[in-house]
Amino acid sequence: MKQTEPAGMKRQVKELQQAMRKLGPVMRGSVVVIGTRNKQPYFSLNKDKKTRLIYLGEKRVSRARQYSANYKRLIAIVEEMTILHMELLRRDVDL
Repeated sequence: MKQTEPAGMKRQVKELQQAMRKLGPVMRGSVVVIGTRNKQPYFSLNKDKKTRLIYLGEKRVSRARQYSANYKRLIAIVEEMTILHMELLRRDVDL
């Protein structure tokens, strides 16, 4: 639920900050499976116009997926906080 009052918006920002603290490890990138016959899981990251891969094996796939999901959640939180901060700044309200 979106708040329109400054106090409610500030409360939302605090809740989002708490959610950020609880996220845990974050990694930008995704789990990909490479191979036609022998499919192998890798973590893929595009950095400086280069794709970087690390082999995961079956035991690290779930952890890598969780780290990637944490990153996506972090970005969503930052976007929501940005909108709230912009509105508070527009209204000239201090945090």
